[in-house]
Amino acid sequence: MPTDITQEQLAATIDHAILKPELTRAEVDAELDTAAEWSVFSVCVRPSDIAYAVARLEGSGVAVGTVIGFPHGTTSTAAKVAEVAQAAADGAVEFDMVINIAALRSGLDEEVVQDIAAVKEAAGQHVLKVILETSLLDEEQISRGSRLAEEAGADFVKTSTGFAGGGATAAHVALMRRTVGDTVQVKASGGVRGLDTALAMLDAGATRLGTSASATILGELAARLSGAEASARTDESSY
Repeated sequence: MPTDITQEQLAATIDHAILKPELTRAEVDAELDTAAEWSVFSVCVRPSDIAYAVARLEGSGVAVGTVIGFPHGTTSTAAKVAEVAQAAADGAVEFDMVINIAALRSGLDEEVVQDIAAVKEAAGQHVLKVILETSLLDEEQISRGSRLAEEAGADFVKTSTGFAGGGATAAHVALMRRTVGDTVQVKASGGVRGLDTALAMLDAGATRLGTSASATILGELAARLSGAEASARTDESSY
């Protein structure tokens, strides 16, 4: 477990999720401000909030991403491609698309690859993360889905939407990491609400964390590091 991680290093792994459908504009504002305050890597916002988030976060260094085909993955490929085009026009630079879960579970591998590849083509040089929704899959389906996402050109494979029950597990993150090559990264999302869970996901092979608990996680790390420094000073003064 990366116990020597700094606050800046951990913040650089976090996509702060602002995706709940009931969030008001004031609540979105508060979440965007939290992301800026803690200097996380990015926010992942609802498609209708992209342009607003880009404007509010201007100059903060926090990137803006969004979701595609969310949360079920069953929209048509054409609809997903159109979502990407609009999202990019609004200023999003990363896209987290939901795989066609039913097609994956049905063994329709060619359809899965074509769906992802079309979205990746629309995304161009922007980052594409493919959400498998691991809580609905067995290990064979997780492995196969990861391989298909890699074949289609995805930049990341991702565990979960956070809206289907369950969520990321270290075992599933490790399985995904073993399955894909070095050019594909793994994002753990869903249920990552505390520092120990976040560190376990990174230890299992994730390089990005999707969470709405960024302030909690980074606050816990700050407190832990502060405590370690205080303990070290006490030890030094005892000699």
